Amino acid sequence: MGHGVIAWIIIGVIAGWLTGKIMRGSGFGFFVDMIVGLVGAFFGGWLWTHLGGHSINEHGLIMSIIIATFGAVILTWLFRLVTGSKDS
Repeated sequence: MGHGVIAWIIIGVIAGWLTGKIMRGSGFGFFVDMIVGLVGAFFGGWLWTHLGGHSINEHGLIMSIIIATFGAVILTWLFRLVTGSKDS
């Protein structure tokens, strides 16, 4: 496993935790929050580059966490919208 993958996992865990705090509610639990954070990191990076931003890898740790958290917040919001859940 390369350092890049480990960095993405760490960023995903932080993004998942932050999303749980930002979106209020009980959260999905540690492991699901981590998965949401990881998926959100990829989604946020994809969205960032498609909106004209540079590759997420060109940014520092803080900006990568912000982008990943943004993606995770959007995914959580969409999940709640589809399921009708107000509390995750």
